[in-house]
Amino acid sequence: KILEIYNMLLTKKSEYALLSLISIAKGNEAKNVDELSRELNISKSFLAKIMQNLAKHNLVISHRGVNGGFALSKSWETITILEIVVAAEEKLPSVFECSPSMDNCPNQIATLCTIWPLLNNLQLKINDFLEKLTLKDIA
Repeated sequence: KILEIYNMLLTKKSEYALLSLISIAKGNEAKNVDELSRELNISKSFLAKIMQNLAKHNLVISHRGVNGGFALSKSWETITILEIVVAAEEKLPSVFECSPSMDNCPNQIATLCTIWPLLNNLQLKINDFLEKLTLKDIA
């Protein structure tokens, strides 16, 4: 249900990362990309890239070998949704295409923009919410 609420905020990368981590968290052993791909009906190559990003950001540990696969690197009560989204997207989530700093306005009209403070405040509230929400909360 949470994914439906944030569909505008989260891309397929984030959605698949969340679904994969929930599946791993609920399992008793590591899961490889083949298993996750079949279980979640996700392209194996796309999922492999996502899992690499999650490993690079230390959210999962990769185990090699016959019984290898991915396992959570820490408890699902401590992995935040913001961490997952940042790892999957390789950037902070954004609800609008604007800079978090008026100094870096992509249109160089920051001083004339009357909605930037509202949008920035909204983004900060969303980031705070995602930082407080854990993988366990949505599973």
